[in-house]
Amino acid sequence: MPDAMTTPLTAPQTAQRSRTVVVSFLGAVVRPMGGWMPIRGAVELLTPMGLDAQSVRTAVFRLKQRCWLTPETRAGVRGYALTDTALAALAAGDEVIWHAREPADLTDGWCILSFSVPESARARRHQLRSRLTGLGFGMMGGGVWIAPARMAGAAERAIEELGLTSRCALFVGRHVGGEQLSELISDSWNLEEIDQQYQEFIRSCADLATTAGPDEAPEGADAFTAYLGVIDRWRKLPYRDPGLPQEVLPTGWSGPAAGALFERLVAGLEKHALAHAATSWPAAAQEPPGARTTARR
Repeated sequence: MPDAMTTPLTAPQTAQRSRTVVVSFLGAVVRPMGGWMPIRGAVELLTPMGLDAQSVRTAVFRLKQRCWLTPETRAGVRGYALTDTALAALAAGDEVIWHAREPADLTDGWCILSFSVPESARARRHQLRSRLTGLGFGMMGGGVWIAPARMAGAAERAIEELGLTSRCALFVGRHVGGEQLSELISDSWNLEEIDQQYQEFIRSCADLATTAGPDEAPEGADAFTAYLGVIDRWRKLPYRDPGLPQEVLPTGWSGPAAGALFERLVAGLEKHALAHAATSWPAAAQEPPGARTTARR
């Protein structure tokens, strides 16, 4: 299910899309296929996703630089194996991508993070903002961020890893007065935009949803392209969703419906998609079928 591009992508956009598709490929295909991929087979499989050979190889090279991939030859075929760094990152992503955040309990309260990072450390400041956004924090203003209280531990680890502990203050508590909580939430997160993205996912998969049942699922290359396309479309959405308490979510919130559709499509497509991927792997390098499990299970 290739992405429909209505306008040409710029070089940075092409590089970014190549990387996201390849990361989706590593988690959804390479990992259950034994944690190793033949580079030629990867190019063959990803070309129908709208990537050319150079884009795939460039994305692989950059992931190698990030210590996600290491060169390894199996059965006389050149390829790359997932490193422990990649496996740990993919496993952490599973908790968000494959298990959409359950709504937080309103009575648990909120986590507030305040930070002041000087201009001389702006790169780390940008990294912290990116990490907080990925954790589901909303920005209250300036250097003040908010999330459900359960995210305090993850925020603490993020600031420690970035060496910014002395520049941050972390609080956990209840909302007891002042600005209405619903107004504070709507100012801190763009819930309308997040909901629209969930709705767009549902619309983009509408046709596939009618043909992904056990007896009607596409097979071969069509199954593979549809499977990876669904995952690549979905994987960024849960990171935008902070998992807010139901009491503060807008009426008709589309997250649960989108998540249920995603799980149904993956269940209907995965078997045929991995069977097709196996045709691009040398037989001697394949894992036994029973070993094809992923951390999301």
